[in-house]
Amino acid sequence: MSRPLHDLSAAELGAAYRDGSLSPVEVTQSVLDHVARWEPQLGATWLLRPDAALEQARASEARWRSGEARGPLDGVPTTIKENIATKGDPLPAGTAAVTLRPAAADAPPAARLKEAGAVIVSKTTMPDYGMLSSGLSSFHTLARNPWDLRKTPGGSSAGAGAAAAAGYGPLHIGTDIGGSLRLPASWCGIFTLKPSLGRIPIDPPYMGRAAGPMTRTVADAALMMQVLSRPDARDSMSLPAQDIAWSAFEVDPGHLRGLRIGLLLEAGCGLPVDPEILAAVNEAARLFERAGATVEPMQPFMSQAMLDGMDHLWRMRSFVDLNALPGAQRAKVLPYIRAWAESASDFSGDHVFRAFSQFHATRVATVDACARFDYVISPVSPNMPAPAEDPSPTNDPLRPLEHIGFTVPYNMSEQPAASVNCGYSAAGLPIGLQIAGKRFDDLGVLQVSRAFEQIRGAQKPWPQPPAD
Repeated sequence: MSRPLHDLSAAELGAAYRDGSLSPVEVTQSVLDHVARWEPQLGATWLLRPDAALEQARASEARWRSGEARGPLDGVPTTIKENIATKGDPLPAGTAAVTLRPAAADAPPAARLKEAGAVIVSKTTMPDYGMLSSGLSSFHTLARNPWDLRKTPGGSSAGAGAAAAAGYGPLHIGTDIGGSLRLPASWCGIFTLKPSLGRIPIDPPYMGRAAGPMTRTVADAALMMQVLSRPDARDSMSLPAQDIAWSAFEVDPGHLRGLRIGLLLEAGCGLPVDPEILAAVNEAARLFERAGATVEPMQPFMSQAMLDGMDHLWRMRSFVDLNALPGAQRAKVLPYIRAWAESASDFSGDHVFRAFSQFHATRVATVDACARFDYVISPVSPNMPAPAEDPSPTNDPLRPLEHIGFTVPYNMSEQPAASVNCGYSAAGLPIGLQIAGKRFDDLGVLQVSRAFEQIRGAQKPWPQPPAD
């Protein structure tokens, strides 16, 4: 291979393992060496265990040699977001306030990856309780963006986004309740799919919460979906088992011909869209049109009341959770998170009910707005990444979610939505295009994303670790 082993895709690694030209052990060692060069600056990993990873790689190597490989992910280096349980490991949820106890079992996504023989190189970092779009944490090292170490990678799947862009192997998995997959994917220039709710079983399930692949390519995300979408009875919100031909993601740009695409350039709430992001998304729309799609402008369907309602319900949920902690533990939570949660202390029951009602209002508005389109494209985020040390783009705990107006509606409507890189700012930072489809059309979103990969402009080289 002419490229470094840590840069190879999962598809390339599976083919090389199959023909014996590469070994999972040498690939895992290459990834570990690369992580060692990057990690002092990046802060993407937690529970990085080289010896355990190499032991898994040796077992995979033996399976490939004996013709007993478990599938295309066997021996492929992988990371798992910290809040996805792995048996025997604690779940700090990004915060120093949690009492650390070993998980009794692997959560469904971790179980599926292990069953497939993936090499678990590390878990990845996240902010306190996953409630920030940054890598700031009272427990973990601050995570940074490999494209510019002064910037945030996004969050809450902060370490996963940074790890994917930096080349910590090809496969990563994160979670998303309002944009926590797509925001770091956008700001780190990678691909992700937030699937339809329940497509990837997760434990514990929660309204709007999804796990999803974070990769450099659509092809690798499709490979992960083959494994991650397998059923697990522990998720009471999971979809019925379905035989989806994930390998059919591979389409050419002609797939776009005749599609009706909605173009959403205003969220209807939150921050205004940065001009560079607007320009990149408009250029993406022109590329869809040149490929034969019909692109129609959309009016905003979210409102500030919807966004504020969801914010206020989440504040109250966190306020209740923090109040259940002993005072000494509560004091360990990031001050920003404490201020945000404690602002709910005077909310009345009527206020909380009305706030909760905005989740359903968002769902209805989103489904209605998208109904006449095959797919909807938009910015992922209205803003470029904030400074790494800032908890949120506004740095204001009373305006914490002003950047999720494009992403959160699809969590509430349960529709699949991807982030795929569509350009760069003048400073060289990636810009994500969101592609949303109808509920259950996860494969269709992958196909449109794959077609867009082929018609977008040339991509910049992936960032490299700072010189010693």
